[in-house]
Amino acid sequence: MSTALIEAPELEGWDHAVTGKVRELYVPAGEDVSTAQEVLVLATDRISAYDHSLQPGIPDKGRLLTGISLFWFEQLADLLPHHVLSATDVPEQVAGRALRCRGLDMVPLECIARGYLTGSGLADYRAGGSVGGHVLPAGLREASRLDPAIFTPSTKAGPGEHDENITVAEAGDRLGEELVAELGSLTLAVYERARSLAAERGILLADTKLEFGRSRTDGALTLGDEVLTPDSSRFWSAESYREGAAQPSLDKQYVRDWLTSRASGWHKGSSTPPPELPAEVVEQTRARYVEAYERLTGTSF
Repeated sequence: MSTALIEAPELEGWDHAVTGKVRELYVPAGEDVSTAQEVLVLATDRISAYDHSLQPGIPDKGRLLTGISLFWFEQLADLLPHHVLSATDVPEQVAGRALRCRGLDMVPLECIARGYLTGSGLADYRAGGSVGGHVLPAGLREASRLDPAIFTPSTKAGPGEHDENITVAEAGDRLGEELVAELGSLTLAVYERARSLAAERGILLADTKLEFGRSRTDGALTLGDEVLTPDSSRFWSAESYREGAAQPSLDKQYVRDWLTSRASGWHKGSSTPPPELPAEVVEQTRARYVEAYERLTGTSF
């Protein structure tokens, strides 16, 4: 197991531009992040939950996220454009965890597809019987399957702020109904393709979050950021699925569950930072990400 990469390294020919929760964004030396035609996206081994960056990182997580994203970008290439230009033409010191990508003007919306009822979607349903403006049947439970899957947007929060689930109509008021309709259609097309492929590998794709941007060359809506990773999706093993109960997961939910358990001694919403992740939680989280990678891609890590 390698040591976790946490900080943004200096890269010859590239200027560091933006630090995200997990990723570092670089632009060609001397260029501006708002206009650059190309960017370098580096996935670190940081892990975050409940708007906190946790310590320590998860060794190899950046490589796993990058490999899974590349797999899915290839699987989805016939559905819509994506931002990846090259996974190999990158600085040697970040090979395997960096992607050379198109510069995009990002749409300020988190695009979520839900095929099963869980997480914040389940909380919204219990509060009012609907999710994202979709009125759902009565009697649904934790992990109930949704057919068809639904598009449920959320705000894209800035630093120190929280994402907020909103309805499709509210998203349309903010960004225009035509754009939101197109985003919803693309999000569900990606989800259904991925749900079918994951099912062939014994994995249920419960939900996923996507991000889109406008190409700076032709204005086309383009799939950006990461796609269908254990950071942005919930993956459940089909063989252990049971409606009405929380599902064992191959994703970040394992960390969220530990943080909200008595074992952590921390309370969600607390003003104090979360405790360090124990070695066992780090190891178990890495193992889940590796299993997701190997089952989805069909290759050993």
